[in-house]
Amino acid sequence: MESKHVHEQIAAMRQSFFNEEVLNENFSQLEQLEGKDNPNFVEEVFTMYLRDSIAFLETIEEAMKTIPIDSTKMDSILHQLKGSSASVGANKVLKEVNKTRQVLGKGNLERTKASILELRKD
Repeated sequence: MESKHVHEQIAAMRQSFFNEEVLNENFSQLEQLEGKDNPNFVEEVFTMYLRDSIAFLETIEEAMKTIPIDSTKMDSILHQLKGSSASVGANKVLKEVNKTRQVLGKGNLERTKASILELRKD
């Protein structure tokens, strides 16, 4: 009985991620790839995604410390993060990366720093 309740809570939380646009349909497609032969597929993909995302953000933060700031390198790394986020359905991160790239492209470094802090939260 308790197991059923836990499964219902998980399903409700999962749906809220879609309702709040934290995740998109690409995540559902990942779930469809999970099967008996690879029951932990989504977990493994997200573990790699999170590890890579942290590394991307650390590299971006290091690039921001250089003088002058290497905005081309930062944009390249943000582009990689954008692709990774899109492929796993991390919609909220994807949107924030797009905002960050726009602000960076306009040369507004203070807003870029603030946007990168938001990415860390997401």
